[in-house]
Amino acid sequence: MPSLPINSTLRLFLAGHRGMVGSAILRRLQARKAAGEPFDLLTRTHAELDLTDQAAVRDFMQTERPDVVILAAARVGGIHANNTYPADFIYENLMIECNVIHQAFAAGVTRLLALGSSCIYPRAVPQPMREDALLTGVLEPTNEPYAIAKIAGIKLCESYNRQHGTDYRSVMPTNLYGPGDNFHPENSHVLPALIRRFHEAALSGAEEVTLWGSGLPRREFLHVDDMADASLFVLDLPKNIYDAKTQPMLSHINVGSGTDVTIMELARMVADMTGFSGRILTDPSKPDGTMRKLMDVSRLRTLGWTARIDLQQGLEDTYRWFLSTAQYRG
Repeated sequence: MPSLPINSTLRLFLAGHRGMVGSAILRRLQARKAAGEPFDLLTRTHAELDLTDQAAVRDFMQTERPDVVILAAARVGGIHANNTYPADFIYENLMIECNVIHQAFAAGVTRLLALGSSCIYPRAVPQPMREDALLTGVLEPTNEPYAIAKIAGIKLCESYNRQHGTDYRSVMPTNLYGPGDNFHPENSHVLPALIRRFHEAALSGAEEVTLWGSGLPRREFLHVDDMADASLFVLDLPKNIYDAKTQPMLSHINVGSGTDVTIMELARMVADMTGFSGRILTDPSKPDGTMRKLMDVSRLRTLGWTARIDLQQGLEDTYRWFLSTAQYRG
């Protein structure tokens, strides 16, 4: 954690602490506080602070004066949600980023970490996707509005660094999953959607489950607890080390597991885990999205961090959490 002069206590604002990633980061920050690290942890629910409200964010930053900000808040969803609510996705994410980043700067915050998404990369890009693939081609149409907003967040951080000498950093996670995920039947991402569908199919004794698309796209998955660890790892890096591995206008860092599976392979893993023994069919009339999205995580590995939770272990952990909640009842 960035240090302050002796006899002072660092104040850290975690935006989005109730989301899947934010809650995982919160758990780690709370553990660090319990272990004796001297910092005040600031959080606000959406009801307490609407991050799309510029005046409200300004008043919060000016009153609380955090020293460090972690921006984990975002409007997120799968292909269906992105296709159905493109205006909501681009507007809300742009407003959150603009308000939090600018008002943090106006309040004197010099250290900030923003979380983005692997969808920032072009649809047709060499695999695995390197950081320097950003802005080299056309984006995937199904989530272009969300991707544009996340690219803007990266460039906001870099532009404030260039003009004002701040230390604003960005991490780009691959597909995340784990406790706190959204299992809504229409608005969830692929992995939680599969968990819910196969769980319900097993309970009902269904003979088949049909996947959206061909089942051929390959996806990389990272457990949210690994993402939380990676986020704090990057935040804690001394500035000279972070700067040595990045460039002023290419400063974001990929975060992923470095491995991927097909959607069909993932579906079979989930089917086995939930006890579903029927047929798994595909519906190629539905969009697949990008055919492969594997992150090049060599930059982060050279800095000293690698993922620790493998997919099978992470799936079992997520399914236990799912069963312990009422989410699957819809």
